Order: sequence, then structure tokens, then C-alpha cells
Amino acid sequence: MRIDLHTHSNVSDGTEDPDVLIASAAAAGLDAVALTDHDSTAGWDRARTAAEGFGIGFVPGMEVSCRTDTGISVHVLSYLHDPLHAGLREEIGKSRSARLTRARRMVELMSEDFPITWDLVQQHVTEGATVGRPHIADALIALGVVETRSEAFERILTARSPYWVSHYAPHPAYAVELIRAAGGVPVFAHPSAFNRGAVVGGAVIDEMIDAGLLGLEVEHRDNPEEARVELRRIARDHGLLITGSSDYHGSGKPNLLGENVTPRETLEAITALASGTPG
Repeated sequence: MRIDLHTHSNVSDGTEDPDVLIASAAAAGLDAVALTDHDSTAGWDRARTAAEGFGIGFVPGMEVSCRTDTGISVHVLSYLHDPLHAGLREEIGKSRSARLTRARRMVELMSEDFPITWDLVQQHVTEGATVGRPHIADALIALGVVETRSEAFERILTARSPYWVSHYAPHPAYAVELIRAAGGVPVFAHPSAFNRGAVVGGAVIDEMIDAGLLGLEVEHRDNPEEARVELRRIARDHGLLITGSSDYHGSGKPNLLGENVTPRETLEAITALASGTPG
């Protein structure tokens, strides 16, 4: 089986509707796919219905945006959790609100140097999605300031730029606790993505494991091969699951559906470990 456990629709920062993403997954020859939009489950129903139509498996998920006490960005994938769990919903709501405030402030700062406006940015946001840096990047592309999202992130939206504004996000260990409380299966997304910025060390990973972390996303294009060796060791030593996935964003990133996959046995283990009610 070909199983991809990390994809994004335009409910967050992907470019395809949830049902279109499922169609793309079917066309790519996937047998099962997870929808893991950032801090949102709004695309689950459309994706599930489309998956039933195409005859492929659907895994409801979410990618929780986190931040350590030292400001390092961490993402935790949650599979098969209860989307109505009060604690997790409240924390995600706080993050989404903070991200919106951050985006408005970044646009204000950029407007001093570029002809960008908040109205223009909103034109690139799908209804119901939270405005984020990818949508700002799309506005910059429309203005001709940059050619791609990648260029926008490298030149203008990076944490090293004068337009950077931080925002609230839960500590990754706390996010793991909430995911477990919601009956979900937490997996550390792309733990060694050095090309995205600073990554956490063993102390934070240990905190996440103590909080109930159940897996590591090892097979991911942003984890260098030498780092994958260490991640496999950590997984082996702590009895963690190992997943692989594309982190597909449609045309928003070069990542291709199914470029990394997860074994069927691992998905079966995730399903067995979940105790949520992903309606």
C-alpha cells in the first residue's frame, strides 16, 4: 500500500480544495491519505466524502503549530483525534487568533516598502481559512515582488527579516498532551528540518516523549539522511512509530504526493492507538 500521512488543502496553506486534493492523491496512486491542515479540521468532511468516491482510505488529521520557550517552531501531527475536544479546540483557537494578528502586523510593516495591503492578501485566502504567511506570499507574487512562495519565504517572510512578527503557539509537549487527551495519535513532524530554521534538541524531544509522543515523521524531504539515522535510533530506543509523507501543498511547494510513504502496519498501529471520535 502507498500511504501519505501529511498533506495540506486550501483550508490552511495548500492550494487545492480538500476534495481536489483527494482526487490528486488518487491520481498519484495512493491507497490512503491523511489531510493535516494547520490547526484546522474544517476540510475533513469534504475530503472524507471524496475519498469514499475514489475508493481510497482517508485519515483525518491536523498539524498543530507549536513553539518552544526559546522560540523554536515545532509542528506536531495529530491523527484521529476528537475534533470537538474542548481543550484542544481552545488551544487551536488561540493559535489561529494569534496568527491572524501577526499576519496583519507583518502586512503593515511590509506596506512601508511594498504596495501590499490587507485587502489584497485576503483575496488569496479561501473562505474559512486563517490568513498566514503563505497567503502574504501569494499577494507578493501577484504584485510581482517575488516569483514563488519559496522566494517570498527566503527573502521577505523569514524570521531574519525586518517584517517578522512572532505569535503565540503552545509548547510542543503541551500540544502532545492535548492531542492524547483528545484521543489522537501525536507524531513529531519533520523533526530535523534544518533548512526551515533552528530545530529542537534531545531535551525537548524527551519532554514530548514524556508527554505521550507516539511517533516521528522520519521519511520527509526536509530531514537530511544523516539526521534520519539518528531519528530512527530515537524511535527504536523509545518505541516510537516511524512515518513517511510528502507534506504536499499543491502548487504551493514542490513536494509531490507519495514521494515518501508510510507502511500499512504503521497506519494500522496508529488506528489501534487512537481513541478519539473523529466525526
